[in-house]
Amino acid sequence: MKKLFLLATILLGLTSQAQDGIPVYLDYLSDNYYLLHPSMAGAANCGKLRLTARQQWFDADEAPNLQTLSFNTALGEESRSGIGAILFNDRNGYTSQTGAYLSYAYHLPLSYDYGALNRLSFGINVGLVQNRLDERTFDLTDFDPVIGGILQSDSYFNADIGLSYFYENFYAHGTVKNLLFQNRDIFTEEFESPNQRRYIATIGYLFNFEGQFSKWGLEPSLLYHYVDRTEESFVDINLKGYYDLNEDTQLWGALSYRRSQDGAEFVDGGQINDQQLQLFSPILGVKYKQFIFGYTYSQQIGDIQFEGSGGFHQLTLGINFLCREERWHCDCPAVNN
Repeated sequence: MKKLFLLATILLGLTSQAQDGIPVYLDYLSDNYYLLHPSMAGAANCGKLRLTARQQWFDADEAPNLQTLSFNTALGEESRSGIGAILFNDRNGYTSQTGAYLSYAYHLPLSYDYGALNRLSFGINVGLVQNRLDERTFDLTDFDPVIGGILQSDSYFNADIGLSYFYENFYAHGTVKNLLFQNRDIFTEEFESPNQRRYIATIGYLFNFEGQFSKWGLEPSLLYHYVDRTEESFVDINLKGYYDLNEDTQLWGALSYRRSQDGAEFVDGGQINDQQLQLFSPILGVKYKQFIFGYTYSQQIGDIQFEGSGGFHQLTLGINFLCREERWHCDCPAVNN
C-alpha cells in the first residue's frame, strides 16, 4: 500500500510541481482564467470575486488540499487597466505553502470599432510565498542529520508575466510563472533548484449556434504546461458547453482530459513499466444573475492508483460586481459577462 501511495503521489506531483506557487488545476474552466494568467485581471465587463476549495483523497490523512481567494476588476471608463489580488493556501502532507499576489494588466484595443473584440492584454503578478516543512511528528530515534524535528519555514518573492489575445470568439493566453530564480532555505540544494520557472499556454474558440440551438455554445480548448527545471509537462484537452436557460441563468458543463508527457516507473511481475498521469474531470456549473457556482470531480485512471480514495473534489463560488453592459458583439463568456 505504501508503494502505491508513493507512486500515486509522484504522479499527482506532476500537477502541483513541488509547490512552486499555485498548482495548475482546473479552476480556469470554472470562469477563473485569472488564476493562471495575470493578463486577465480586469479583462471582463464585471469585476470577479472567486473562492475555490479542492480536496484530494478524502479517506487519507494529510491528503493534498488547496484553497484560493481571488479578486480582479477593471479601472476607468474605458477599462484599459485592470487590477487583481490572489490569496492561497496549499497543503500536501508535511509540506505547505501560503501566498499572496497583486496583479496589474493593461488591455490594448486593436480595432477602432468599439463593439468588435480585438484586444491584446499584458499582465504581471508580484507575490510573496511562504513555504513550511513540519518535522515535529517525525521519528527522531531514526537518526537522520537532515531532520531537526522542528517547523521550518522560509519566504520568497517572485513574479509572473503574461499576455492574452482576444479576437471575437477566439482567445489565446501565455504566461511565465516564477520568473525570478529564488533559493528556498528549507530544501537542500541537492534536491531543490532555484529555478522554479513554469510556462503555461492556453488556446480556445467558442462556437455559437443559430436557430433552435441559439441558446447553446460550445468551447473546445487546450492548455499546455511545462516546467523549466525538470522538463515535466502535461496537456489538458477540454470541451465546455453553455446553455442559456433564461435571461438570468446560464448552465454550463465541461469535460477535461489531462495527460502528462512524463511518467513514473513501477515493477509489475518483474517487468518495469511506465505510467503517465491521466485524469478525467467532469465539471458542472451555473451562473444565476451575478452569482457563480461550479463543481469539479477528477478521477485518475491507470493500472496504479491510490486505492479506496475516490476522486478529487473541487468547489467554486463566485460573485460578479460593478458590471457594465455587454460591450462586444460576441458571445465571449470570459470577458462579455
